[in-house]
Amino acid sequence: MQPYAISRDSPWTHVAWTQALDLNFPLLSDWNAAATHGFGVAFEYRGLHDVSQRTVFLVGTDGVVRGAWEYETSEVPDFDEILAATKLAL
Repeated sequence: MQPYAISRDSPWTHVAWTQALDLNFPLLSDWNAAATHGFGVAFEYRGLHDVSQRTVFLVGTDGVVRGAWEYETSEVPDFDEILAATKLAL
């Protein structure tokens, strides 16, 4: 099992976040909003278009979405809940 994170930030921003947060998984850039639109999570935020809602998707190796969580812009995802769901999905 390999976690990935995707955001609309640039790849250069992801380098900074990876270093600042000491992350041990890849951050993927959705620079063109393809994933944002593909997952149906685009919205307008403070005048910016195609911003991604703060969401987490648990996707199996077969490409099937096994779980989805949506959070307010200011919320931090409940990683314990997501990790528990991941273990159940295995």
